[in-house]
Amino acid sequence: MLIMEAALETYDATDFALWPVADSPPDHLLALSGRLSVREIGTFMAVLTIYNKSDDEAPARDPETSTRQVSQLLTMDRVIAPGGIRIRETSTGVTVPPGCCFGLENWRDWLELMNGEEPWLGHDPAPRTEHTKTTIRLWPDAEHPDGLPIELPLAQLPHLLNSVQLQLVAFLASVGEWATRYAPPLADALVTKLDENLAITTPLRDTQS
Repeated sequence: MLIMEAALETYDATDFALWPVADSPPDHLLALSGRLSVREIGTFMAVLTIYNKSDDEAPARDPETSTRQVSQLLTMDRVIAPGGIRIRETSTGVTVPPGCCFGLENWRDWLELMNGEEPWLGHDPAPRTEHTKTTIRLWPDAEHPDGLPIELPLAQLPHLLNSVQLQLVAFLASVGEWATRYAPPLADALVTKLDENLAITTPLRDTQS
C-alpha cells in the first residue's frame, strides 16, 4: 500500500521555549494532518517562526511575546517550511523522504510527474525518478541507488496528492485552533497566510497542465 503525506523537518524545534512543543519524531519528520496534538502543532509553529526569522533576529524567550513571534510570519513576503512529500510503500518497507531544501511549499511539484517531467525533489538524500509508460520508479537517494524502488502507478498519483491536500486542509484548521489559544488576534490572518504560501486549498486541477 502506498502512503503519501506532507511532512515537516523538525530539527529547528530543539530547545524552543516560547510555547509547548512535542518531542521530535525519530526521523525528525512530522507528518501533517488534522490529528496532531496541540504540542505537535506547537512544534510546527516553532519550526516555522525560527526558519523564517531574519539572520540577526535573536530567538524570543519571553512567553508574553508569542503573538509578536507569530506576527512576524505575517510580514514575510513568503513563508517557507523545511520538508516536503514523504511516500512509503508498506508492503516493502521502502520510504522516500523529502530531500533537503525541497520545501513544503513546493509539494505540488509532484504533479509534474504526470507530464513525464522529473521535478527536483531536494538533496541529501536526493530522490531519483525513472519513468516507464504507466509507472514512476522512485529511489530514496540517487547517490545510493541500491535496493528496491517504490513503484508508483501514474494513475494513482492524483489520488495520492489529493489525500495529501485533504490532510493539509484538516491540519490548517487545527493551526487556526492553536492560534486562537496562543496568538488570538492573529488566528484568521495566520490561516490565510499559510493557506496562500503553502498552496493548501487551491484545487489541484488548477495547477495541472
